[in-house]
Amino acid sequence: MRPGERGIFATAVTVICVATVVAASGTAFTSPGPTPASPAPISSAISPQNMDPGAVRKKLDQLYHDAAVATDAYNAAQEAYKRQSARIDALSKEIVQAQQKLAGLKNAAGAAARAQYRTGGLPPTAQFLFSDDPQQFLDGAGAMLQGQRATSKLIVEMTRTQEDLKQYAEDASAQRNKLEDDRRTKAAARKKIQQQIDEAKKLESRLEKREQDRLAQLEQEAARRAQTAWLGTGILKEIDGKASAQGKLAVQFATAQLGKPYVWGAEGPDSFDCSGLTSQAWAAAGHPIPRTSQEQWKELRHVDIKDMRPGDLIIYFHDASHVAMYAGDGQIIQAPRPGRTVTVSGAGAMPILGVVRPDA
Repeated sequence: MRPGERGIFATAVTVICVATVVAASGTAFTSPGPTPASPAPISSAISPQNMDPGAVRKKLDQLYHDAAVATDAYNAAQEAYKRQSARIDALSKEIVQAQQKLAGLKNAAGAAARAQYRTGGLPPTAQFLFSDDPQQFLDGAGAMLQGQRATSKLIVEMTRTQEDLKQYAEDASAQRNKLEDDRRTKAAARKKIQQQIDEAKKLESRLEKREQDRLAQLEQEAARRAQTAWLGTGILKEIDGKASAQGKLAVQFATAQLGKPYVWGAEGPDSFDCSGLTSQAWAAAGHPIPRTSQEQWKELRHVDIKDMRPGDLIIYFHDASHVAMYAGDGQIIQAPRPGRTVTVSGAGAMPILGVVRPDA
């Protein structure tokens, strides 16, 4: 075999080998990991012999606070679930496109290999080797060089596409695992929320009508004392910010929801949880914000209380487990807790962690 023939023959064999390896490859998704253990059940600290309304109120506050924390975890997992689902859909499309591209490249590789084995095992571009015409020899040499370059480029493209396909498959597998983690987190949070709410309802159901009225009175008195103490600092004399155009729209949306029930995990249109109300209000104002109160606290710009203006969000409790919208004049609009409706309350009725501004 002549040197020129060996080069072309080796190139053809390389193309066939690459096509064979590509055809034999495939993608696989790993199975999700084990499901984490369910949270341990909780128990009430209030015994039948100790139904003092003050103690009951403290216990209920704790139960509903824990339910709010679990609701934030549920909402965060739900948002992550949506993002992972969208990412998997995008990766699925990329995988299909890569598979189609790979199929086209394999067809091209096969066609090139078949062309090189026509006419007695020699490609048409190599038949110049048997010619006595110098010009034909030179023309054939150029054509052979171009063919080799094209074949080399085809091999590189096939290899790159195969690597892309493998990476897409690995990414999709990782996203599926994350999706299952989010699903389990949601399920655990949902279970904890329901446990907290069920125990709170059970505790309230053990109260007689007189005790229930006294409990409601204690809650109102506690909120009134906290608001009075907050106003007593003279803070309203310092707060004189005017709502932005988007802030006004957000407050208008929140105001229109007054009277609608609190439902954990809800973001309208018929019911809301605390961050569902604030996030939807700002979405309606044309400025989407994070879904949960904890994310709102972490990601939005912090402002001093004295600088807050209507539309700003007040974050409550040390763990940022509750959020409300400042409406002006020391008032907030909030979705308080299960069993309550969207309402207007005093901004200082709960421990304030800080203030954030969505449209900073």
